[in-house]
Amino acid sequence: MNRLHSELQRLYRLDATASGPAPAQADEPVHAMVLTLSKPADWATLSAVWQGVQSELDLPAPAIAVSGVDGYQLWFSLAQPRPAAQAMGFLEALRRRYLPEVARDRVGLSVSPPTVPAQQAQPDHWSAFVAPDLAPVFADTPWLDIPPNPDGQADLLARLHSIKPADWQRALAELQPVQKAGADVASSASTRSPHAFLLSVMNDEALDLSLRIQAAQALLPYVS
Repeated sequence: MNRLHSELQRLYRLDATASGPAPAQADEPVHAMVLTLSKPADWATLSAVWQGVQSELDLPAPAIAVSGVDGYQLWFSLAQPRPAAQAMGFLEALRRRYLPEVARDRVGLSVSPPTVPAQQAQPDHWSAFVAPDLAPVFADTPWLDIPPNPDGQADLLARLHSIKPADWQRALAELQPVQKAGADVASSASTRSPHAFLLSVMNDEALDLSLRIQAAQALLPYVS
């Protein structure tokens, strides 16, 4: 295992050689969360999230990546895994707080991260992690045109830290006024039975449809 593999495992429990993880079910524990802004890539706008989670929520800086296609990504690492639905609720709260004026179809929320770095459909387009001071450079071309150096990618990730459990709970409480417009995903995940929690997610019309569909799929084993 090289240094890049080790850092991806440390932060996100990811295998850098995998083709990509399967979508997480609503109650499945996850370590990684990714918020994407695309169509077009706009670091000036996404940087508000990157700066806000540090200055306002007092959380570790997320990794910054270019998608290799048309967007920027922020990668968040959890020291302790959380249910996928709770993690999605956190990302949705960030979107509502920091990107309220951005068209919803430009913002991607995922707890099943893509493989980065990786070659995209075009041979000279690579996704990659990038340094904060270099992020603005990729606004017009959010990709690398050559394979990124694995040691350089590892160096970027080595500086990052995971969100500790106490900080996670504090950030959720801080974001609670934002989440009230949707579902109180954070508290329900830890206090309800899996069946009741999934049912509440599926029936909450304020949540994104994709999340409600995942909850419905996860409920199938409970249906006789």
